[in-house]
Order: sequence, then C-alpha cells, then structure tokens
Amino acid sequence: MSLPQFIISIPLFAFLAFGISFILNMILKTTWLPTVLYIGLLVYFFITKGVLKGGDYLMLTIGLIGILVGGWTIRTLRVKGYRMF
Repeated sequence: MSLPQFIISIPLFAFLAFGISFILNMILKTTWLPTVLYIGLLVYFFITKGVLKGGDYLMLTIGLIGILVGGWTIRTLRVKGYRMF
C-alpha cells in the first residue's frame, strides 16, 4: 500500500467504523454490541492470519477507536434524553 493510500484510508476507516457502530447502536438499542463484535472479529483475524504488518495494526486500532466513539456518542445522546428509534 502506498503512502497516500494509507493516509487517506485511516480517516475513512475511522468514519466507516463510527457510522456502522452508530447505526447498529440505534437499530439494536445496545451500546457496546458493535465493540464486542469488532473485538471478536479482531481475535478471528489474529488467529487465522497470524502476524500482521504495522499498517494493519494501525488501521484496526483506528477502527476500534471509531467504534468506541460511536458507542460513547449514542450513550451520551441517550443520557441527554434523545431517543433513537
């Protein structure tokens, strides 16, 4: 992967993870289910793929941060009284 692709893919991966987490949290009305699913997916990747490259670890970590921010956002909105679906 070239450097420009890598630089562009990091925020895109974070926004994608945030969006999917936000939508799943609204539809399923669970706050941390996407985080648990993502961690399970990471464990599956580590078991099947073995050793990943440094860029892969960074992108997976950025995705986890995006999912955690999505869960935190939904929780904050619910505490402030907003109803999601």
